[in-house]
Amino acid sequence: YSQAVEWFRKAAEQGVAVAQYNLGIMYHGGQGVAQDDVQAVKWWRKAAEQGDAEAQHNLSLAYSRGEGVAQDDVQAAAWTRKAAEQEVAVAQYNLGFMYAKG
Repeated sequence: YSQAVEWFRKAAEQGVAVAQYNLGIMYHGGQGVAQDDVQAVKWWRKAAEQGDAEAQHNLSLAYSRGEGVAQDDVQAAAWTRKAAEQEVAVAQYNLGFMYAKG
């Protein structure tokens, strides 16, 4: 995993959204790096702001659970909506659940 992290980091630092997303995954799971949800959120946010739907979904979950960021239902809903609008099925389900829950 350490070589994957090295290459993901190089691409992520150059602004490649999918590499930023994958680097976030590596930090979240502690694969090739020490597990660090703050770093995971940092990289997911960079990818999410570029429109990466999976990063938007993972960022929504981080806000929902308070992993790597302070728990924030408003931010969770906002990022869930962005992912849902890009046809991420689980985000669509989660958004429906959020509306049903109030």
